[in-house]
Amino acid sequence: MTRMAEQWNYLMDMDGVLVHEEHPIPGSSEFVAELTANGIPFLVLTNNSIYTPRDLRARLSRTGLEVPETAIWTSALATARFLDSQRPGGSAFVIGEAGLTTALHEIGYVLTDRDPDYVVLGETRTYSFTAITKAIRLVEEGAKFIATNPDATGPSREGSLPATGSIAALIEKATGRAPYYVGKPNPLMMRSALRALGAHSANTLMIGDRMDTDVRSGLEAGLRTILVLTGISADSTAELYPYRPTRVVKSIAELVGHSANPFPDEG
Repeated sequence: MTRMAEQWNYLMDMDGVLVHEEHPIPGSSEFVAELTANGIPFLVLTNNSIYTPRDLRARLSRTGLEVPETAIWTSALATARFLDSQRPGGSAFVIGEAGLTTALHEIGYVLTDRDPDYVVLGETRTYSFTAITKAIRLVEEGAKFIATNPDATGPSREGSLPATGSIAALIEKATGRAPYYVGKPNPLMMRSALRALGAHSANTLMIGDRMDTDVRSGLEAGLRTILVLTGISADSTAELYPYRPTRVVKSIAELVGHSANPFPDEG
């Protein structure tokens, strides 16, 4: 069977690929509509653990992108899937918001600050010094340290905000215990998405705007990768890394009408 005869499955980053600062990137709604109309399986991925898939579906809908709740995969869901495989029915002290706490409740985890199996750190709009101090002490007492993603900063209208990676570094410095990051660029995020999609890496691709997370995690999970230039990356960005995406496009609009054959140069 040739590549053209196979059906591709799509994993796509959200921010920088489909939307940018709450605005749809030109071509994104048409591309998602094309995948949906042709029955092509896809998941939208995000390292942000603040929101539930329902929240993100509503956010995307407001921009004109109709993505079903079941087609959204977050670092919170990947973290919950990982913890359920490691210690089913466990307990955790959580720093995070509804996206993370809901995902952990759904796998039957108990959220507690008394002798938890894990300290789980995710994204939140307001990091509490009291909660961070509690996390440090619990890790010192033996709780395993998990973080949803390594992103050091996040965007806001006023500029950069400290994100999960920065707070994780603080806890690591205080305890001497490094966290295990589940989200991108850990290929575990991609593999959990593949399982959720029921897909195989051989005919799945990852579309992202970052070489250090999207392309790297796709590559390490055995996927083909497409770098778009509508987010953080420029034309020369790929040249700065020792690995390359399978293809570079200016935007997802270039893939509209070509979802069945996203790598035409391969014939």
